This record gives sequence, C-alpha cells and structure tokens, in this order.
Amino acid sequence: MVPNNDEGFAPSLATLAIHGGNQKDKGHNAIVPPITTATSFVQESLDSAAGDFCYSRCGNPTRYAYETCLASLEEGTYATATASGVAAISLALELVPKDSKVLVMKGVYGGTHRLFEKVRRRNNGILFEYVDLQETSEIQRFLTDGVEMIWIETPTNPLLNLVDIAKVCSIAQKQKILTCVDNTFATAWNQQPLKLGADIVMLSTSKYIGGHSDLIGGALITTDESLAKRLDFLKTAVGAIASPFDSYLALRGLKTLDLRMERQCSNAQMIAEFLESHPKVLQVFYPGLPSHRDYELCKRQMKTGGAVVTVRLQGNMKDARKFISKLRFFVLAESLGGVESMVNHSASMSHHSMTKEEREEIGIHDTTLRLSIGAEAPEDLIKDLGIALAT
Repeated sequence: MVPNNDEGFAPSLATLAIHGGNQKDKGHNAIVPPITTATSFVQESLDSAAGDFCYSRCGNPTRYAYETCLASLEEGTYATATASGVAAISLALELVPKDSKVLVMKGVYGGTHRLFEKVRRRNNGILFEYVDLQETSEIQRFLTDGVEMIWIETPTNPLLNLVDIAKVCSIAQKQKILTCVDNTFATAWNQQPLKLGADIVMLSTSKYIGGHSDLIGGALITTDESLAKRLDFLKTAVGAIASPFDSYLALRGLKTLDLRMERQCSNAQMIAEFLESHPKVLQVFYPGLPSHRDYELCKRQMKTGGAVVTVRLQGNMKDARKFISKLRFFVLAESLGGVESMVNHSASMSHHSMTKEEREEIGIHDTTLRLSIGAEAPEDLIKDLGIALAT
C-alpha cells in the first residue's frame, strides 16, 4: 500500500500510477497482481470469519488492486470499478431518488444524454435539466426544490467546454446537493475534482486509463465515507462490476498514464495550433488555445488542454467524408484515449442518438469532427492532417 501522504512525503501522480493503492500479491509476492478468476473464496468453517473476499461480485483481488490504485490517483479513499463508463453513470444515478431533478452540463456525451433521457427519465421519473454550468445565474435559476445532483462533464464531449468545478461544487455544497464530475477526458493527470470539492469522480476507463483500446470499463471514486458505503452496497446489489481481466488490463494501462498523457497532450496542443491557422477549418475547439472561451479557466484548473481536439470543417457532409477518407494515421473509430490517433464524426457516431435539432442546439454539425490525439510523432500527424485538408 502506497498512501498519498506518508510522514509528509507525497508521491507524484507518475509514481502513484505505478505503485499506488494496495497491489501486493499475498499468495506469491508477484510483482504484478495476478488475474484472479475465482467466483468464490473458501471459508474455513461456519464459525470462522470470512476473509477479505467471499464472492467476486462483492470483491475480487485483481479488481481491488486496480480500484485502490485508481482511488490513489484521484486522491480518493474509495473506488468501485464497473463494467463500462455507462455502468458507472448508472450506478451514480442509483444515489438519486425517484422523481427528483438533476442539473446537467449542457453538451454532455451522447451516451450520457441517451441514458438520462431514454432510460432514467422514463423508468425513474428523473427530470434532467441541461444548463451551461459556467453561468452562475443559470445554475441559481435551476436550483429549485428537488434537485439532488449536479452532473458535471468537463471538458465536454466533443466541444470541450469547461466547468469551474470549485465554483459549482461550492454552490452545491451550500444546498446539500451531490456533485459528480465526469473526469474521463482529463483524468487525474490533468485535474483532480475531489480536491476541488466534488463528491464523486466518474471515469470511463476504456479511454485514457486503459490507454490501449482493448478494454471496456468505468469507475466511481469518492472521499466521502457515507457515499463509499452506499456505493459499495449498490455495486454489489446492481452487479455491473469490472471483470478480473479488464481490471488487470486497466491496472497495467495505468502504469504508463503519465508517459502517455504527457505525449498525447503535447501533440494535441501542436495540432490545435496548426488546425486553427488552416483556411479549410472553420473552427477549432481546444481549451489550450487562447481563442477558446474557457482558456483562462483551463490554465487555472487543468495541467494542459487535454489530448482531444475538435474541429468544424468548412463545407458540408461530403467534404467531411472526403477529409476522413484521406487520413492515413487517424483511424475512423468510436471511443478515444488510445495511443493511436482516432477521428470521430460526432453527428453519426458519438451523438447519433440525438436528433439533428438537439445536436445543432449544442453546436454539433455535419462537419464537426473529434480528433483523439495519439502518441505518434507529432510531425507525422500534422502532415497527415495537412494532406487530407489539401485534397
């Protein structure tokens, strides 16, 4: 176990990503926690107390090693790893009573919007109000009776708008309203919402945590003991937990998080600057650019502008198709956060479940493309984009 602060010594995130949490193998002292696939764990007798683990839905050694490392990175005290990012969102919503209200950052990920509107609103009667959480007056206007949670996504997917986490959490705390921050795009490497006052951090670990496009997972992390107890009960009752193999892959991916994020975010900054100056690009969305509406907040709240760059090309859908077809190193695929660069057509991929009117209301058009910047040589990626734009 490597605590975040032991006798005044606080390891850096790069060190915690490798050594954080409780990764000790009690069986054979293996340097890497083994994949424990057992469903159940033997209890010596009816009179003896159960050990650390009894049934893998409740707890599993591989998942536990991974969860404790995740918690360490986010400076939390508890983490639960789920089967997907959407499963993590669903688990967080189990904290919200039926027929209550949730304030949501306007422009969230399409899958989040789909879960909120087409499942939880219908099945649980929850009213989701979409608000620009950067506007304090807007928050105050929607803070009516019945609001149980504020759902913060920052940066948003795909337009990369930011939310002042400390400001919103301060408002919420005064009203005794839960706050949950989707930290998928930033990760703890870029920002730590729990230190800024958030109650819960949510992650889709399929992205930067795993980092290699080979697992599906999610997580919830908190420092609040009562929330930890509730989430631990709910994760066992609902059962959407991460498998031992996915936990192993994610823990392995975590060990290079610092190296990958350093390279990918650096690449993204250079690519954003290149694209902003290109005549065939109508608009670039990247918090690390002075032209971004939240640039000052980015400098204050985040380490970098992140590793995603979103663009709106000149032209129409035909032009977007042609551009994508000419790319060599940017693969057309769902998801993001892997070491390979990806291009995503937001309207038909990540936000296809929304109507055209809903997409355009939040600023997603037919030529809006989300670029997940990988760890390739930046000059190769810039050349690839330049050739595609020129043809």
